[in-house]
Amino acid sequence: MATLIFGMNQSLDGYVDHLRFPAAPKPGLFQEFIRQTEGLAGSLYGRHLYEAMSYWDDDHAEWDDAQRTFAVAWRNSQKWVVSRTLKQVGPNATLLEADVESEVRRLKQEVEGEIEVGGPELAHSLTEWGLIDKYRIYLHPVVLGYGKPFFAGPRPPLRLITSDRFEGDVLRLTYAPV
Repeated sequence: MATLIFGMNQSLDGYVDHLRFPAAPKPGLFQEFIRQTEGLAGSLYGRHLYEAMSYWDDDHAEWDDAQRTFAVAWRNSQKWVVSRTLKQVGPNATLLEADVESEVRRLKQEVEGEIEVGGPELAHSLTEWGLIDKYRIYLHPVVLGYGKPFFAGPRPPLRLITSDRFEGDVLRLTYAPV
C-alpha cells in the first residue's frame, strides 16, 4: 500500500510560491530532494505544479551535476497528473481526469512505497478525502506576504513525527494526521 505525502517548500508565513523564494535550495537540501525523488514510487501532481516541474524534462546547458542528477531521477519517476484541462502529459506520466478520488484510492492500494503529492489545490482535495498520510513542510526563513498557502483548504489536526535541519536554516517538519 502506498503512503501519500504532501510536501513543499514553505515560507514562514505559510506560502508555497517557490518562484518567489529569493534563492535556489542550498546544496545539502537539494541533495535531499534528489535522494527523496530517487526513492519515490511516484508523484501525484496538480496541473500547475506538473507544468512547472516539466522544466526537468529537457536538459539545460547551464545545469551542474546535481541538477542533471535530479532531472534523471524526476524523469525516471512515475507521475500521475490530475487535470481537467490538459489533454496530454509528458514522458512517464499518466493523466487522471475523472473521478480523481477513486483513482487515487486505487493507486494507494496498488502501488508500494511513497507517492509524493505536489500542489496545494490537489492536496486540498486529498485532505478532504482523508487520503494524505503525511505532510512534509520544508520551512524556509523567508516571508513572502502573499501567494498560495500550504494548506489551501481544511487544516487537519496533526502531530509532529520528525524534524530535520538543513543548511540555510531550512527545517523539514513531518506531520501525520491525528
